[in-house]
Amino acid sequence: MARFRLLLALLISFCALCPQVRAVDGAETPEYVGGARCQACHEQQARLWRDSHHDLAMQHATADSVLGDFADAKFIYAGITSTFYTREGRFFVRTDGAEGELREFEIRYTFGVDPLQQYLVEFPGGRLQALGIAWDSRPAEQGGQRWFHLYPGEAVTHGDELHWTALNQNWNYMCAECHSTRLDKNYDAATRSYATTWAEIDVACEACHGPGADHVAWAEKTDGWERFDTPATGLTHRFTERDGVDWLPDEANGRPRRSRPRTSAVEIETCAACHARRAQLFEDDRRGQAFMQGYQPGLLEPGNYHADGQIDGEVYVYGSFLQSRMHEAGVTCSDCHEPHSLQLRLSGNGVCLQCHAANAYDNEVHHFHTGSGAGTRCVDCHMPAKNYMVIDPRRDHSFRVPRPDLSARLGAPNACNGCHQEQTPAWAAGKLREWYGKTPRGLQNYAVALHAARRDAGNAAAELSALLGDTRQPAIARATAAAALQSRLDADAARALVGVIDHPDPLLRQAALQGLRYLPPDYRWQVMQPLLDDPVRAVRITAGEALAATPAESLSAAERERLRRALDEYVEVQAFNADHPSAQVNLGNLHTELGKFVDAEQAYRLALDLDSGWVPAYVNLADLFRRDERDTEGVALLRTGIAIRPQSADLYHSLGLAQVRLGKLPDAIVSLRRAAELAPDNPRYAYVYAVALHSAGRTDEALEVVDSALLRLPTNASLRVLRDQLTAGRP
Repeated sequence: MARFRLLLALLISFCALCPQVRAVDGAETPEYVGGARCQACHEQQARLWRDSHHDLAMQHATADSVLGDFADAKFIYAGITSTFYTREGRFFVRTDGAEGELREFEIRYTFGVDPLQQYLVEFPGGRLQALGIAWDSRPAEQGGQRWFHLYPGEAVTHGDELHWTALNQNWNYMCAECHSTRLDKNYDAATRSYATTWAEIDVACEACHGPGADHVAWAEKTDGWERFDTPATGLTHRFTERDGVDWLPDEANGRPRRSRPRTSAVEIETCAACHARRAQLFEDDRRGQAFMQGYQPGLLEPGNYHADGQIDGEVYVYGSFLQSRMHEAGVTCSDCHEPHSLQLRLSGNGVCLQCHAANAYDNEVHHFHTGSGAGTRCVDCHMPAKNYMVIDPRRDHSFRVPRPDLSARLGAPNACNGCHQEQTPAWAAGKLREWYGKTPRGLQNYAVALHAARRDAGNAAAELSALLGDTRQPAIARATAAAALQSRLDADAARALVGVIDHPDPLLRQAALQGLRYLPPDYRWQVMQPLLDDPVRAVRITAGEALAATPAESLSAAERERLRRALDEYVEVQAFNADHPSAQVNLGNLHTELGKFVDAEQAYRLALDLDSGWVPAYVNLADLFRRDERDTEGVALLRTGIAIRPQSADLYHSLGLAQVRLGKLPDAIVSLRRAAELAPDNPRYAYVYAVALHSAGRTDEALEVVDSALLRLPTNASLRVLRDQLTAGRP
């Protein structure tokens, strides 16, 4: 049974998620001087920043900061009536707590301002939790000025993993890093408590520019200022990507061209620290380090992105932007956004026309729409929006050409049918061919390969290998292909992965390590060991974890030391994230690799102590029991998990496998059927269920299961082979 591998699952999921949080004064953090010192010299930037989303990212709950109706307002959700009110100038809500009972909670902080505002409640142990009921701060004529729930159709009540008192709504872990300046989580694993600190409650100057003491010393010419008299002037993040740059039309094709190549990613990666779907691996002290020294960006995974790379889940901006021709051409965030006010530099199409000539793009010849309504705005076609948190529309930053032809083939959305919902994708694809004389393809051409991988099609390995080798495609798409080859590692895939293991982009190097994880041990060491010394920490720890089980006796003393250092960093990541069960599962997996089964069991059980509904911990611990011939304990464990997470297909599937091993085939068939019902698009679950039916002599039923799955997954190679086997010799 495959174990859950969760290093890349430590991903921030949404900024909707606060204990005693202490402000840190200048004496404790002398390198941070505070925004007031910056504003003394940079008044124009300070004026733009005031009242921006960064300025108002988090505030103490006061009459000035609270936007919601606390005049004994009532809101009913899932049969629970919550009441919002004030008392002696303080703000309270009476709502359901962790045990389901109605209780009074004080609002300590506000979180965000537009288009919604959330509220943070203080709990023992330094925790802050975000209410699931938020205030719609839009004008009433836009449907705002009301309370609403962030999960309107799900009836999230106590015990649910999305309930406001649960781990997924914890401010300290989920979103504190990006709403304050110089945030230190300070989690104590021994007491399971936080002593989270900040230098400033909001996103102030030093959140982006790094600690300012050295720059102030340079500006004020205090003792020792001369050592900062360099182009950086004491700043750790100096944003020079746009200095002296112009965008000119390319004489060959009229497209905009940067006057000189962008050679630095400092600005983009500084923004990415918060505007990315990513795991945080280490504390980020904003000292100018590269993005993947402290973070792991997410790849184009199902649930987060559609197969063609369009946004699906709440992924923010970075992963989309990496896919774009804009990124390839050298565009930076501040080419379009004023970095202090966060507003677009120009309104409407004006922001695009800074670089794209109006006579080539802002006309009916280009967009084939009349007037000034929908379809005439660049963003309508190239940056379609999707609502998150119910009312917050966010635009896809991959700047892609609409591909209704892919919608017709693969089911991905497209901008054309986003407006013309009464029409079919085939109609929209026909219109594009009529207008342009061909099917426009654009830069991003990896939907077929990633769709094949998601459906486990027979050609998936070949498609992924071809994508990995296509240097015209964005690195994040090629990295996604590399990681997906892990379970399809034939000779061609291995060659393709080895070919990028020393690629300049760390995202590709790391993904190649993931793809090659199941190489035979001797080859694995030979191929991966150079990356134990990679300059990027995210790559080093991936190499260390992949090579952890290398027999010590096969290595020299120097090699053992290199592996130890990488593994120490890997363990450091888990210690930093010890407040989340995924880190404990990662440690359990590492201990299992090293044969330390007692330590592994302890780590998995600690994960369940942190979150009694954490499915990967149940699955991996049950698999550990399998190794030790303790399947009876595994069955009991999995039934405990199912009682808490009754909609988990993974738990039912694991239970069915354990029951098969115990010789309880009728019970196993019931469990495996439930797994296949809960996850109808998972080919593995349909396959195993059908095999179990066949083993019980119920081959006709097995064929029905396979045929039903093939209707949804017609190219799945395993299901097709199984069908041939089940029908062999039948009339």
